[in-house]
Amino acid sequence: MATNKNAQIRYQILDRCFRNSGRRYFIEDLINECNKVLKEINPDSSGISRRQVFDDIAFMESAEGWCIELLRKKENRRVFYQYKDLSYSINNMPLDETELNCLLTSLQTISQFKGMPQFEWMSDLLIKLRQKNGSYNSHYNTIMEFESNQYLTGIEHIGTIYNSILYQKVLKVEYLQSFKDSVQLTIHPYYLKEYNNRWFVFGYNPEQDKSDWNLSLDRIVEISEANQPYILNTQIDWNEYFDDIIGVTKPNDEKVENLTLHFYGKTGHYITSKPIHGSQRHHWLDSNTLEVKIDVIINYEMEQLILSFCDSVKVIQPLSLRGRIMDKMKKAYIEYLK
Repeated sequence: MATNKNAQIRYQILDRCFRNSGRRYFIEDLINECNKVLKEINPDSSGISRRQVFDDIAFMESAEGWCIELLRKKENRRVFYQYKDLSYSINNMPLDETELNCLLTSLQTISQFKGMPQFEWMSDLLIKLRQKNGSYNSHYNTIMEFESNQYLTGIEHIGTIYNSILYQKVLKVEYLQSFKDSVQLTIHPYYLKEYNNRWFVFGYNPEQDKSDWNLSLDRIVEISEANQPYILNTQIDWNEYFDDIIGVTKPNDEKVENLTLHFYGKTGHYITSKPIHGSQRHHWLDSNTLEVKIDVIINYEMEQLILSFCDSVKVIQPLSLRGRIMDKMKKAYIEYLK
């Protein structure tokens, strides 16, 4: 029997009726209870038949369902239905082996996100679940791993910042503004973002009246909650905010520019399989040269990305960016000659 959405709703209704000790449910009552709920969900519902309810009961009693123990008690010539154990519910059934293995796999994958407060309980739960299904051993093999660095400076602040965003709390921060001297700052946090294995918090800075101000977590010395009203001073859609940049830096008053880049050899093939930006359009000029066009705001991260490809890339347009990249590569060349 297909366990579609309506079927699952019917099973829950029948489960509730079967464990109700204060009322006797005959077949007509079960039909009426199901139809009442289905009508509330969908006023155009034609309801269910007597045969459908009997089929649902048979499924719930089967091994494919929940193997429920159902009593059929006669009252005159009619029969009402009730669980043998009124404390029983299909919602209290333990997971079967397949469901448990699926849950273990999912938790094993999610638990790799270190530092997030909502995942801290998973390690203990994984041990308990493995013991429950007899699969626990101290050398449990992970078969999938995400790139992460649990020793990353500042990762210990993620939990505090995450909760401050969730519960709208203002934060006082001691921050290394130049990696040397620390300053005291206040931020009304809105959003956490990871880029290139570094975490950043975006929020409102009342001193600068800036709503997309950001701090790098690895430069936070100390962080604590400030006793002042939280200001939600932004209309920014964070799902779209990063669409026209690479990384996290969005220069003020800068416009989106069209960049043309040439990638060479194997790097060209790499770029076709892993585009550097969502706006990327590319085509091969010849067997060794891939021309790539992207529409982005030029920022520090964009320049660093280009430099990371070294002699495998050339900036064609705009000329201002081309000049800056050439200057930096010349300086690097001079350093190697020293």
